[in-house]
Amino acid sequence: MKILKVPSSAGGLENPGTEKAPDEIEKQLKNIWLSEDFKKKTFEFSVLDFNEEDKQGFVKRLKESHAGIFLGGDHSLSYYFFKANLDINSGLVIFDAHPDTFESFKFPTYEDWLFHLIKDKLVKPENVILIGLRNFHEKEMQFLKENKIKFIAMKQLFNGLEDSCDSVMEIARSFNKFYLSIDIDVLDPAFAPGVGYPEPGGFASRELIYFIQRLKLLKNLSKVDIVEVNPDKDINSITSKLAARLIYELA
Repeated sequence: MKILKVPSSAGGLENPGTEKAPDEIEKQLKNIWLSEDFKKKTFEFSVLDFNEEDKQGFVKRLKESHAGIFLGGDHSLSYYFFKANLDINSGLVIFDAHPDTFESFKFPTYEDWLFHLIKDKLVKPENVILIGLRNFHEKEMQFLKENKIKFIAMKQLFNGLEDSCDSVMEIARSFNKFYLSIDIDVLDPAFAPGVGYPEPGGFASRELIYFIQRLKLLKNLSKVDIVEVNPDKDINSITSKLAARLIYELA
């Protein structure tokens, strides 16, 4: 499996530290021997620096990398990851505590990258599924409803994890191909303290692993990213270790 590391926190604004995540996650991957289905995985790593002055060239190089998994970095990078690898008819499945649809700037940041992806007509709103939401501005909720964006809030997941996973898989299966973006803050801070914007009441690590193991079974899963791990705020590398486990199960 080819993994592209993009060590950037340029879209994280006042949240530096995520640029250190790719190296730390790679380090933790070396400590995993087998996946939970007892398979040995091998990885080929490469690095691409985010170039704010040449975003078109950055997107071109992302596509040329032929990576299956992208490691950020802050969540604004997902805008470019998706743009480089999929088209408007593709699906987009996002695990996140926040909708990331609050327009703050004229360019994608960690808090409005999805807004820009939809605004720029790079993905159809009806092809987006947000999972694990639990903190959102009223303007973001209005945007989700006006654009008919599918979402499953954390409260709904708590009422039936298996049923929610079945629903997501049914929708994802209907796409020709789909992209999976995992913002690590979808997890409860008890399981992933190393994030910039921790939100109580999130996924347990076992629950998220269950979800991604099932999504991995879908043949139309195209590309994956894992973002927003912040080693500067981590405790005993817990968050980086969990991100590494997610990668190992997805590879």
